[in-house]
Amino acid sequence: MVDGVVGTGGEPESSDSLRTFGAVVQALREHAGLSREEFGDLVGLSKHTVASLELGRRMPDPTFPDRAEGVLGNTGALRKSAPCLSRQPGLAAWFRRWARLEATAITLYTYECRLIPGLLQTEAYARTLFTNQLPPMDDEQIEAQWAARAERQRLLRERPNTAFAFILEEHLFRRHTGGLEVTRKLIDHVLAIAELRNVEIQVMPTEQETHAGLDGPMRLLETPENKWFAYCEGQESGQFIADSKVVSMLQMRYARMRSQALTLKDSLSLLQRMRGEL
Repeated sequence: MVDGVVGTGGEPESSDSLRTFGAVVQALREHAGLSREEFGDLVGLSKHTVASLELGRRMPDPTFPDRAEGVLGNTGALRKSAPCLSRQPGLAAWFRRWARLEATAITLYTYECRLIPGLLQTEAYARTLFTNQLPPMDDEQIEAQWAARAERQRLLRERPNTAFAFILEEHLFRRHTGGLEVTRKLIDHVLAIAELRNVEIQVMPTEQETHAGLDGPMRLLETPENKWFAYCEGQESGQFIADSKVVSMLQMRYARMRSQALTLKDSLSLLQRMRGEL
């Protein structure tokens, strides 16, 4: 489980939009007189993958509509309907409620100690995570994962009135996940994001005598109705938290961490120094 995105064996939970899209694919395929295997050969998929698509069990990869349209008569039905599926491809069922709230939140706080949060990842960094997942993922799954992540990242720029705050452990950058070049571009990307007026990024130094976040990563959000929710994620599961007492406790911990982490200015200075060392 990485930032709400499913790994192998964890296809997105079927939804009305996925089932409708799959039914259209099946109807067009049958109208064209093609078996699933024949259609799969023409679009570069196995017959089993075609079956999963038609049954609404699998999110199509971003290039599937164009490939399929050429085989199924260029009706335009798949190209026009595919964007309706793009909001949550590859998202695990337990993450979807959070993702829906995230899309309209007016405040989003994130503390992360395991990896760079999905909203801040570069494509190269994200693909490093995906390709190192165990059990391994195939190319289609990796493409679906990146499509999901890239779609979510639009929140940072499309919601300028939403306040985003991140507290990131220093060691996330010093681990050099993906190699030095991936890390250089990652730091450059994070520094660029930090220039947005609605984004605050703080670094928690590795040497820190007191730390309010030792119980693990957390996310907090505030809805337009000024209600607060939290989300905590583990290896293969996630916990959506609506209990106001628990959310209040996590807010206190996050507030304490903000005082324990480096200031905004010092955090950016540290990132710039780390970038110069690479």
